[in-house]
Amino acid sequence: QVQLVESGGGLVQAGGSLRLSCASSGRTFSSYAMGWFRQAPGKEREFVATLSGSGDTTYYTDSVKGRFTISRDNANNTVYLQMNSLKPEDTAVYYCAADRATAQYMRLVKSVDYWGQGTQVTVSS
Repeated sequence: QVQLVESGGGLVQAGGSLRLSCASSGRTFSSYAMGWFRQAPGKEREFVATLSGSGDTTYYTDSVKGRFTISRDNANNTVYLQMNSLKPEDTAVYYCAADRATAQYMRLVKSVDYWGQGTQVTVSS
């Protein structure tokens, strides 16, 4: 069983930055692909970014490429999402996720094994 706890969400003006963190329990953190997903009001949960267990392979949805960066610290069982140049359309609840499959396959929301509780990100215009 893997438990995920997100932190770092909040309210920011358009153009600003936030850094989300996700702490994971368990002794095999590096064996899991990790990812961030988001869900805006009235919309389905969507893939934002995923990262392989070693950290050398990443995937991003097109709308965040060049603005968001996913990274991980396997020594401390933590994954991060650095979000720059934030836009109002980035407003959503952001969820950390862990999966035993690959970072590529993990982009399918339905494949995710474990979810965090979510953290709200609100970008004002």
